[in-house]
Amino acid sequence: MTQVNWSRVAPLLQRLGSVIGLLLLFIVLSVMSPDFLTTGNLLSVLRQVSINALIAFGMTFVILAGGIDLSVGAILALTGAVTAGLMAAGHGIVLSMGAGLGLGLVLGMVNGALVSWGKVAPFIATLGTMTLLRGLTLVYTQGTPIPVTDAGFALLGGGYLAHLIPLPVVWMFVVFAICGFLLRGTVFGRHVVAIGGNEEAARLSGVRLAPMKLAIYGLSGLLSAVAGVVLTSRLYSAQATAGAGYELDAIASVVLGGTSLAGGRGWLFGTLVGALLIGFLNNGLNLLGVSSFYQQVVKGIVILIAVLLDRRQ
Repeated sequence: MTQVNWSRVAPLLQRLGSVIGLLLLFIVLSVMSPDFLTTGNLLSVLRQVSINALIAFGMTFVILAGGIDLSVGAILALTGAVTAGLMAAGHGIVLSMGAGLGLGLVLGMVNGALVSWGKVAPFIATLGTMTLLRGLTLVYTQGTPIPVTDAGFALLGGGYLAHLIPLPVVWMFVVFAICGFLLRGTVFGRHVVAIGGNEEAARLSGVRLAPMKLAIYGLSGLLSAVAGVVLTSRLYSAQATAGAGYELDAIASVVLGGTSLAGGRGWLFGTLVGALLIGFLNNGLNLLGVSSFYQQVVKGIVILIAVLLDRRQ
């Protein structure tokens, strides 16, 4: 009789834990709520998940490199407001979106500069920029929404592919494919993992740490800006408070997906599954009529379990 080699099976189970959890959640919610497994509900959840997933893809690179980025929600809000403000001033879609995305890239690189050259701990550096950018967004918007009236721009987040699939879902999978190639198919991705695994060893191997960290945090800022543009388009306005708490959902998605908070180990597909897990968990609790207070409790417990499992590895 063939014996199971648990030393090989256990890591595989840990890696696929989020996938198994998502499948179990699907089965349980399908049984408990007849409204869950409908095309309309599933597409609606995917559209809601897409914003968190876009941010979480960038966060995956940051955490894989051993860092953290708490400013992603604030970058989303400011870049969305700048994009909407420029369009309201008559600068057109291309210039306004280019300015918003460029601003996100620069803000991310500022985080990278603070971490690499300023020698500030990533948690402190991005906590500071988060507070700064929230304040700047309130100053820029004066605390009031900036409406979007351009029908072409509104399609970006509110349109559908083949009259069925929401465009934010399409952008999510396009960005997932690009980031997956960056992580697994390029030298950049291998250096990200090397820095997270052992920064000093990576440096001695010839990896230029400062430019790499600028690029990693810049990518996170850029993807936060993409999420900000898509969200502004979907809501037909830029809100000063947009993206509040998104940084925690993004970190939770990365950790639930199996990426280690210590860096050096993880995968992008796990982040996508983690984002879906959070989205469908929220949706299922809503369908079951669970109070929003208890929803926070349940989500917190799930995240704590994921972190504890990560620590055991």
